[in-house]
Amino acid sequence: MSVLLVLSGCSPVSVHRLSLLDAYRARTRSALETDQFSASTHTVLQRQNLLSVWKTQPEKALASLRMATQTGFYSEDVSTQMFALAELNYLLARRHHDPALFMMAALYAYAYLSPDAPEAERPSPYDEHFRQACDLYMLALTEALGSPARVGSQVWTLPVGRLELQANPDDLNWHGHTLTDFRPTARFAVNGLNNIYSEPGLGEPLAAIPQMNAGETHSFQISDKMRVPVSLFMEIDHSREQVLSDHMVGRVVLTASDNATERREDSHQVPLQYDPTTARAVSLSESVDWSAEYTGFLNGRYFDNHKRLQLAAIEPHKRGRMPVVLVYGTASSAGRWANMINDLLADPEIRKHFEFWVFSYGTGNPIPYSAVQLRESLQEAIHNLGGVQADPALGHITLIGHSQGGLLSKMLVINAENRLWNGLISVPLDQLNLTTRTRDLLREALFPSAMPEVKNVVFISTPQHGSYLATLSVSRFLGRMITFPFTVTHVLNQLVQADDALRLDMSPWRVASVYGMSPQSSFIQSLSAIEVSPDVEAHSIIPVTGNGPSPTATDGVVDYESAHVPYVNSELVVKHSEHSTQSNPVTIAEVRRILFQQILETSSDQPPSGDMAKKNIMRIGGEYVPTGRSWK
Repeated sequence: MSVLLVLSGCSPVSVHRLSLLDAYRARTRSALETDQFSASTHTVLQRQNLLSVWKTQPEKALASLRMATQTGFYSEDVSTQMFALAELNYLLARRHHDPALFMMAALYAYAYLSPDAPEAERPSPYDEHFRQACDLYMLALTEALGSPARVGSQVWTLPVGRLELQANPDDLNWHGHTLTDFRPTARFAVNGLNNIYSEPGLGEPLAAIPQMNAGETHSFQISDKMRVPVSLFMEIDHSREQVLSDHMVGRVVLTASDNATERREDSHQVPLQYDPTTARAVSLSESVDWSAEYTGFLNGRYFDNHKRLQLAAIEPHKRGRMPVVLVYGTASSAGRWANMINDLLADPEIRKHFEFWVFSYGTGNPIPYSAVQLRESLQEAIHNLGGVQADPALGHITLIGHSQGGLLSKMLVINAENRLWNGLISVPLDQLNLTTRTRDLLREALFPSAMPEVKNVVFISTPQHGSYLATLSVSRFLGRMITFPFTVTHVLNQLVQADDALRLDMSPWRVASVYGMSPQSSFIQSLSAIEVSPDVEAHSIIPVTGNGPSPTATDGVVDYESAHVPYVNSELVVKHSEHSTQSNPVTIAEVRRILFQQILETSSDQPPSGDMAKKNIMRIGGEYVPTGRSWK
């Protein structure tokens, strides 16, 4: 009797308490992150009496489970069996590093999802295995297709038969460029960008390079190192029937992210997965030489004679999209705009209405010379794209300039007449003994008029009245290290020789951009007195390291009083921010607000009204200062 009492106390079924974290881990366990399969796969193997077989002869267990699925054993649970086959093939593929087994895992995962099946036969999106199957499909394809990914037509010999995949060569065409070198973004970890954006869906996210066409290397273009976000979608018709046969036929469909809404009609309308942030990060890591920030400052010839691209686009121009041109500051580079571009392009309204161009220049060169390069680059780009007549959106350019880049931008939105020249030189230009070429360049550089295609300008951390860091001693030290372009040197020599009575001091340190930004410089004093054209909408974004604007506020490089001008439509002070504020979320939110305002003014589209409220920008750390212009 005592023995029976002891035995009755050993219940075969028991429960114990778990923390919610441990409970979640047990519920979501899968082959995606461990060497163990999920609870549902355990159930499938247990019911088929294959648990012990899997441990000792996994290939035999897979074959038995496949046969059971083919014959309809436990047919009411075929969806779970498909997931188990995907998960087990993925586990075995990882053990043996076998591309064929990875491909089998992708096929089974696709069959589980069955995007072409009637809705009643597809798994519930509330099932945790639904997203796991999407990831199994994506990661298995990544392993199977390699890096760079094989994206053409291909034939596979699999453990269970033959797979033929057809690819359409037209999928490689991206805005007239051939896409190459498809790198799986799943293999990259991104550092240096504040936010990571991805578009959920089905497929393998890739980053491809567009080949440059003949004649593009010396004109406005996309960068030859830019990576295009692409999704690879392996599509199998009647997938559950095919995956259980010994001869499978499917398609490899490649879709660039900006063409996602234009997918072929014969493709099932499945949301595609993209990793745009990773693609942009790979582009930056491959194309930006950060040491060139200082090389471009000291070597004024760095961009001369089309050695390097000065005006680059993030993607080819699309009719109806308004250009936003980003101009960086001293000893900087295009990479400094990465966070702002990444955040803004995550907004579908921004992507629909705008495109981003980045201007690069020798930041040690005289500011008027660099402004001429900016103007000419924009004029060339507009001409190459057919002009405003071909696309009115090209007549709605927004310039966004940081620090010195703001001064370059201002040179394109003012009607200087002779005020800049008179502030620098006492003798009229026409009275100097100069060559026609030199006279024309000086007129273009120092008598600028507002460029009619530029409708908006945004100044960020701009030393409108000069920077105290550009002092006489610093200017002299840095100016002696700068090498000017031959064109600039030739003009300086002619000015020195033009009229002895001028007694001009054309020392390089006085002509270079650093002294040009000194409060003592005649150039900055003359430029600061000229207001932006009334036809241009202007905005200021001014960071300060403290808690708001004040006579003593500064961003560490530019004083608030220097950056403040009364003739802008809005002025936002970004609190607790240093000079390089381009990545600050308040700064980015303000740029987004300004662009949304342009959408309202130029189209019938209505962005979310709440985003237009200044109170939202103030809530996250901005302070608006009244200006001399009223809102349009």
